[in-house]
Amino acid sequence: MVNRGALILRYKAPFIKWIEEADPAEQKMEITIDQVNNERTVYLISDEDAENVEGWISENHETLFENELEGWYGDESLWPQKRNYKTFNEWFEVECHSMVIDTVGEEIIDDDN
Repeated sequence: MVNRGALILRYKAPFIKWIEEADPAEQKMEITIDQVNNERTVYLISDEDAENVEGWISENHETLFENELEGWYGDESLWPQKRNYKTFNEWFEVECHSMVIDTVGEEIIDDDN
């Protein structure tokens, strides 16, 4: 067991609408909520933060929001201007798991370094 919580953001209808409307391609894609929520990013947070996930989200919602937007369109001019906590909660369902078990047993390596 590792001393981390796992946080997953699932897209709600407003995020799907933004993906479709912001798409710069002439041929707009049509996607479903199931398609975009099939493969999600897992954010590891401290186990203490997992116990107060709502507080942690309120402090970090903008970073999470921008990371998810960046995953779809890197052009920030396509991003919605309103990225406050209220909008975050309208666009995302937060799933948090406080039990994270490392089944590999090898060193965890940070690929960004």
